[in-house]
Amino acid sequence: MTELLPRLFIKNHQNHDDPAVRSAYGKLAGIVGIVCNILLFAAKLIAGLVSGSVSITADAVNNLSDASGSVVTLLGFKLAEKPADKGHPYGHARMEYLSGLTVAVLILLIGLELAKTSFHKILHPSPVEFSAALVVVLDISILVKIWLAHFNRRLGSQIGSETLTATAADSRNDVLATAAVLLACVVSKLTNWAIDGYAGFLVALFILWSGVGIIKDTVDPLLGEAPNPELVRMVGREISGYDKVLGLHDLMVHDYGPGRRFASVHVEMDSREDPLVCHEIIDGIERDFLEKHNIHLVVHYDPLVMDDEELNHMRALVEEAIQGIDQRFSLHDFRMVRGPSHTNLIFDLAIPYESDGERDEILRKIDECIQFEDSKYHAVVTFDDFARNE
Repeated sequence: MTELLPRLFIKNHQNHDDPAVRSAYGKLAGIVGIVCNILLFAAKLIAGLVSGSVSITADAVNNLSDASGSVVTLLGFKLAEKPADKGHPYGHARMEYLSGLTVAVLILLIGLELAKTSFHKILHPSPVEFSAALVVVLDISILVKIWLAHFNRRLGSQIGSETLTATAADSRNDVLATAAVLLACVVSKLTNWAIDGYAGFLVALFILWSGVGIIKDTVDPLLGEAPNPELVRMVGREISGYDKVLGLHDLMVHDYGPGRRFASVHVEMDSREDPLVCHEIIDGIERDFLEKHNIHLVVHYDPLVMDDEELNHMRALVEEAIQGIDQRFSLHDFRMVRGPSHTNLIFDLAIPYESDGERDEILRKIDECIQFEDSKYHAVVTFDDFARNE
């Protein structure tokens, strides 16, 4: 069923990078979630009212909230389809992240309400009517939710959607909640122990813990998380493979929602190369990344002076010095400005965030090394702080 539904209802369903296909996956997941959860809500509500079980009734309300979450998912993918406009020049794809955050908040609210209801039941226990029909309803609910968790997780993995991943986690929570309710009903029947409230409270704690984790996962891309290391490596490999490219640095990736990535990078080339040829290569890189990876890439051209013997010697000396300080460090944009009394070695030094407080000591060690070569040299360093993913 998980593979059949996309084949039946999504055109070109295997083209996961196509924004239209991606949106169709999200809308399909939303519709399936709405239908399943409304049916489960109706069945559990009847079972809960007949049996007098607060945990079953709470589980029914949980399914109604899940249906609301599926509506949010459906709307999120629909709104994310809107093209760029004057007020939102980078499009509306982040609406998907907002819908995922909304689902996570709903999970927290459900957990809080279930905890409150369960605590009241602990203080004021009441008997639960046990019946074969009740067991059947709960068993069917568990099976449906297991499938929904698998369905949303599979679709979320295929299109890289945090929203569907959050929805899958919510379905997993429902499996545990309903299993706990079923267990409480069986134990109460066999032992006359009133554990309905305790079971509901434990499930509520798990739902709250899960909701906090999902909120973190959905908030990170909204705040601007670091790019995926595999994406960074892919960009580096592909750009380095172009003719006349000697190196690259200062890669920055901005995520405006799934399928809406913008990036900039500095590419190093020999200063002796024809600038028009270099410009044509850079234009080709930008076009290829948009066509192949749907990444709007802006490339800055950095010419490297390769035929200055003194500059090359000092660059090698500085590179050796910074590697001796920390092998994670790297330099770029190295140039030399000669004066009548001293020579400035000007460059950018990339260091991890955790090394930020050591700048003065790093600069002292570099100066110490280059002035051992000749006291006329002075380092003028611009520090770049970022998490190294390369």
